[in-house]
Amino acid sequence: MLIVDTSLWIDVLRNADKRGALEAAISGDDVHLTRFTQIELLAGTPREEQWHRLATYLDGQRYLEPEPDTWRQAARTFFELHRLGTPAHSPIDCCIAEIAIAHKALLLHHDRDFGLIAALRPLQERWLEL
Repeated sequence: MLIVDTSLWIDVLRNADKRGALEAAISGDDVHLTRFTQIELLAGTPREEQWHRLATYLDGQRYLEPEPDTWRQAARTFFELHRLGTPAHSPIDCCIAEIAIAHKALLLHHDRDFGLIAALRPLQERWLEL
């Protein structure tokens, strides 16, 4: 099972030539998103027409949802990273990581925060350069 992070979708949306590389990376796998990716992508859409097209596409995707302890564990991870002097940029990334951990999913991304989190938590992650 895979989760494709927002960072990769943004790469593809900014440069359609990268779509093939993403499709090759996820081919044949059980691909999911998180609701954080849904909100981040929609919030970053500049035009109404694009917003509706993207919203329709995202409505058809499969999502992994947080578990009851996701929020507390994500906050703890964010706290621990700061305490260790390797702060993550976003508590949202900590939430996405915790969802991946809870569902035993491999997280594909292009975001340095996930490498930091994986050094602290049992996150299965892979940096993907498209």
